[in-house]
Amino acid sequence: MQQPENSFLSLTLSYITVRKEMICHSTYKRYLVFFRLLQRFEGFLHRRLILTNINAEFVRDFFIFGKKEEYSENTLHRTIHFVKTILNFAEKKGITTHVRELEVRREKQPSRIIILTESEITKIKQTEVPEEYETAKDWLLISCYTGQRISDFMVFNKSQLSEAGNRMYITFVQQKTHKEIVLPLHPVVLNILKKNDYCFPDPIDHNVYNRRIRKIAKLAGINEKINARKRTGHRSEDALVKKWEVISSHIGRRSFASNFYGKIPTPLLMQATGHSTEKMFLNYINHNSHERLATLGNYFEQLYAG
Repeated sequence: MQQPENSFLSLTLSYITVRKEMICHSTYKRYLVFFRLLQRFEGFLHRRLILTNINAEFVRDFFIFGKKEEYSENTLHRTIHFVKTILNFAEKKGITTHVRELEVRREKQPSRIIILTESEITKIKQTEVPEEYETAKDWLLISCYTGQRISDFMVFNKSQLSEAGNRMYITFVQQKTHKEIVLPLHPVVLNILKKNDYCFPDPIDHNVYNRRIRKIAKLAGINEKINARKRTGHRSEDALVKKWEVISSHIGRRSFASNFYGKIPTPLLMQATGHSTEKMFLNYINHNSHERLATLGNYFEQLYAG
């Protein structure tokens, strides 16, 4: 059914179409998730979402719907942020909106940064896995020692490699930020390349990769019980789970930032990860890392003994 000209979903679809060629695939998929959620909200209301009615009352009704359908707080707040983006898009086209009514106060939630510690990465490195899992294992180790998103590391290739001063580098442009990154390769990555005639492993589908690295972490005994958000379909809830159950492709990037934080100057780490601000970079740090706390405790003991 054709939607009226003042349909909010029609404007949203127009925005997604315009932006499709300018954004990375993961962002495009996230936009579609928001769009489908708003479609479900229309069904909940039994009426069209009209642009002029996207206001404070819309926000109230949307949160009622979201709580009833058991969506996570993050999903609801991110969707409202997306709605504001659409309204700002409309304003630039000369359309008056109620975008300033969409301010939503949000209680700060304690961050849960799930990482693989250095000892856990070593356990994975030493774990024998079925042959069909070897490629995923190599990519997981590469991600933990390069700190890149899957959209970047999964397309690493031999042509991006160079050598200078007896050191090997990889040069690439991040898909999300469009920043050029020049990264010296960690010995673990170099060892993986050496065994593959200086070629990177074959690419793996994102979903297949996530399933396989969870299996690898399980085989490696990454069984620490942690509190985490466990997703079921489009919903998620707090649960006490084994760490291997909630591992996904982004854990390599977070582990890199967290494990090297405090050991390598932060500006150098930010150059490697491509973060623009220290505040954004610190969102990746697990400040409660047991290994970092143990190291700090050792320093205290050494100072006291002296």
